[in-house]
Amino acid sequence: MNDYDGFAEAYSAETENSLVNAYYERPAMLALAGDVAGRRILDAGCGTGPLTAALRDRGADVTGIDASTGMLALARQRLGDDAPLHVVDLRDPLPFADGAFDDVVASLVLHYLEDWGPTLTEIRRVLRPGGRLIASVDHPFVAYTISDPRPDYLATTSYSFDWLLSGRLVPMKFWRKPLHTMTDAFTAAGFRISTISEPQPDPAARDLFPDAFQDLSTRPAFLFFVLEASSKASGADDQPNDDPGAK
Repeated sequence: MNDYDGFAEAYSAETENSLVNAYYERPAMLALAGDVAGRRILDAGCGTGPLTAALRDRGADVTGIDASTGMLALARQRLGDDAPLHVVDLRDPLPFADGAFDDVVASLVLHYLEDWGPTLTEIRRVLRPGGRLIASVDHPFVAYTISDPRPDYLATTSYSFDWLLSGRLVPMKFWRKPLHTMTDAFTAAGFRISTISEPQPDPAARDLFPDAFQDLSTRPAFLFFVLEASSKASGADDQPNDDPGAK
């Protein structure tokens, strides 16, 4: 499952101008990022690089990482030979210095991970204090309602389904978490929640995808977060204070 190397080209073609990607998820991520000119951004799980390119076009200094060499090869074609792209699995330590980035964007990637803790801790480490993690994930309620039988909503559960790409079915596996488990993981890693968003699709898609547009407008597919890296690293607030006068 999740063999992105095996279907990288088909996935890229499918998502380049699709409703949920080109007219919903990417515009929402860019809107939440705001003015990124001059900011150092890590695109964690960059895939073939469409969000990387959009952020770079807006003046950001963007580094892309992904676990799939096939996806990164396509990102290289899009972004050029000088683009900083690295093969990195988000379950592993990140090959960057502490505080190396102003922002990290994680576009539709965290729901591939059963345990967010180590990944979020590493993301927090490479962010400067006050930096932002901007993330999108499969909406936990939508992922809950498509399962039959429905799982325990309060539990972290895996689910799978087939994507139709270039005429063939591709098996995919994800992890669904209830909202409180997501927010607990963010705060435990040293983030403050700034925004939780359920945006609408771009109105420009109304005429392009009339039926699907109406459905997406009334049933969100993804959940979006903006999180601020606290001034102290994860766990620092739990350390004893040596100052006897501190209150």
